[in-house]
Amino acid sequence: MDKVILKKYHGLGNDYLVLDPNKNNLILQDRNIEMLCRRNFGVGADGLLYGPIWEEGKLKVRIFNPDGSEAERSGNGVRIFAKYLLDEGYVKEKKFTLDMLAGEVEIEFLQEDGSIMRVNMGKPAYAGPKIPLAGLEGEIVNAHLRFQDNDYNTTCLSVGNPNCVIMMEEVTPQKAKELGPYVEQAAYFPNRTNMQICKVMDRKNISIEIYERGAGYTLASGTGACAAAAAAKRMGLVDERVTVHMQGGNLTIEIDDTDTIYMTGSVETVGTVTLAENFFA
Repeated sequence: MDKVILKKYHGLGNDYLVLDPNKNNLILQDRNIEMLCRRNFGVGADGLLYGPIWEEGKLKVRIFNPDGSEAERSGNGVRIFAKYLLDEGYVKEKKFTLDMLAGEVEIEFLQEDGSIMRVNMGKPAYAGPKIPLAGLEGEIVNAHLRFQDNDYNTTCLSVGNPNCVIMMEEVTPQKAKELGPYVEQAAYFPNRTNMQICKVMDRKNISIEIYERGAGYTLASGTGACAAAAAAKRMGLVDERVTVHMQGGNLTIEIDDTDTIYMTGSVETVGTVTLAENFFA
């Protein structure tokens, strides 16, 4: 097998591997992704970013969960891949557009080294078919849904990927780990879902714990932060600018009067990984 070299970054402890098809000769398979992302036997990551790819004049990235399934969007993944593109000289502009399965996002570097950036994540969708939802009609906003034999105050929405935001008085990693598998696999969500349990601290701050579809419990999530902030704002609980507190750190989420979501956050470089020649044997 030819030598395979990856780059690793993290956004608030949410870590991704970047596999560049322009620099590596590797046929991407579910098994390969799972092996790479396994923390005790592989490199270890919350996901894998495959790109850059140019299609129809657009700069694209494919996003994969640790179980090999493809994700429509990742907020931290978007920032990480943007940093990689800058590091490797693929982009030189302060602002550019990146395409993925869920469509395009606009990225603006706020630091010259690309370590902090602002991303236009688009508008949330609350309509059931766009999430999608099954067995539920209309918008599910501040509604009661049943998981694990209990009713929870729930808002369902898409921010390019499906999210279920559950409001609670207290949020803990243990609660997210206990409830997350039931929510992710619930019959309401034919494509599974990401879950955030959310506590509103005040009108400018919320705290969330995250369980991601195909990844499990994670320290941070960009799309999860966007979804939780949007849900809280839709319920009238927060202002237009919100700091989202997560185990890995904070993201600033702004939602303007057109309902467009802007995410501002950091990215850090971990390093370069060269795989052993027999790694996939």
